[in-house]
Amino acid sequence: MIGEILPARVAAEAAYDDPVPAPAEALFPQERAHIARAVPKRQKEFTAVRILARRALHRLGQPPVPLLPSPRGAPQWPKGIVGSMTHCDGYRAAAVARADGTAAVGIDAEPDAPLPEGVLEAIALPYESERVAFLTEHHPGVSWDRLLFSAKESVFKVWYPLTERELDFSEAEIDINPVERTFQARLLVPGPVVENRRHDEFSGRWTAARGLVATAIHVPHETSSLFHEHDNTMTS
Repeated sequence: MIGEILPARVAAEAAYDDPVPAPAEALFPQERAHIARAVPKRQKEFTAVRILARRALHRLGQPPVPLLPSPRGAPQWPKGIVGSMTHCDGYRAAAVARADGTAAVGIDAEPDAPLPEGVLEAIALPYESERVAFLTEHHPGVSWDRLLFSAKESVFKVWYPLTERELDFSEAEIDINPVERTFQARLLVPGPVVENRRHDEFSGRWTAARGLVATAIHVPHETSSLFHEHDNTMTS
């Protein structure tokens, strides 16, 4: 699902079923120590997504290493690697890429169900609320408010590694294309600078299937993208 909306240079691994290995069998000692006091549900999520992340890293020729969260909670990847993780009930995924070709990647998956009462009002700008209402009326079948939330999560996951700063929900405006299954994120604060170019917008893709919605953003390095102009092949 996630792999279908990422370019081929990104290695993605995902699973719908519950993790089989117990934390003690699947984690490095540092990782086990990090979640030793976590509730069982958190331990399962933490473990499952790291199993997938190490599978994805293996596809890039990377050896297994501990994947500990930063103080902000973002995964700390091996040197020369960028990536992103996501998990929700019934689904988890990890996506990684080499940093020489990719500046940042952000993924998010959510249940395809309406947001809890009051959440849309907390995360959406006026235009976004109007857009969600329009999409709900004219393109039924997708929980557009949840998709908006997911897109904002993916924006943060590419923003934070590039800036190491927080980004509020109100600081990025999302425009979802229901036909092309894409979205544009316009930053309402100065964007990150990558290779001397400021990024004030991020382009993303989305999908919906099996009771889930998912979003992904890939930010290429400009010099690398010159050699991958036709890199549109999707991985699974």
